[in-house]
Amino acid sequence: MSKLNKKVAVITGGNSGIGFGIAKEFKKEGAVGAIVGRNQKTLDKAVAELGDDFIAIKADVTNLDDLGRVFKATYEKFGKIDVIVANAGGAVTGAAFGTVAEVGEADFDKTIDLNLKSIYFTVNKGLAYMNDGGSIVLLGSNAAHRAYPSFTLYGATKAAVIHFAKGFSNDLLGRKIRVNVISPGTTDTPVFDKFVPEEQLEAVKKYWSDVMPIGRIGQPSEIGRAAVFLASDDSAFMLGAELLVDGGLTYLQPK
Repeated sequence: MSKLNKKVAVITGGNSGIGFGIAKEFKKEGAVGAIVGRNQKTLDKAVAELGDDFIAIKADVTNLDDLGRVFKATYEKFGKIDVIVANAGGAVTGAAFGTVAEVGEADFDKTIDLNLKSIYFTVNKGLAYMNDGGSIVLLGSNAAHRAYPSFTLYGATKAAVIHFAKGFSNDLLGRKIRVNVISPGTTDTPVFDKFVPEEQLEAVKKYWSDVMPIGRIGQPSEIGRAAVFLASDDSAFMLGAELLVDGGLTYLQPK
């Protein structure tokens, strides 16, 4: 299996959850590159499992200087960059979820910074180091399509990311860089641990499994295989497109 043989990838948020699932699937397909995250402990653990073909870079994707350093270091190590996976995002530590009546400016800004601004500038800062003809994969969410309670702002940022895939592709036609987006549904990642007490964890996962048309929640490896497809030449005729990898939750009637 070598759909990404010797391609150099930068995967933000690649130290855990969906990002690590993507990194592992990329490695299986022959890719090398860098995983990026804020937690040194999980970075060290992830890169130890990935092996010598990957480096770990501690960085904050909401910090533009950090992003510039990520791409410079990756380019200096590997001599090129073929794929960017802008995965970092999701639940913001310390930011409140809620309705439009409840979320104030500070939490608004934190959510926008992590889930929208960081995506834009990951691409913006990476382009100077990226090969023409490369592939960029963004991570959206099925929350862009469904109005979940208290997720109005989060869903809006992910809807904007889906538009970014279209707009960026149009902007980069001259360089033949394709930009596409994966929108996962509920996936089995450590994010559950941030919001759900340990004694309720299995019950919450069972709830979502019961709701999903497919009868279970997703696995990071399944999002990873979709990312391999979008990063590889198998998707050469796709640009500005969205893959919904959500167990049918968006398009089918929930159970």
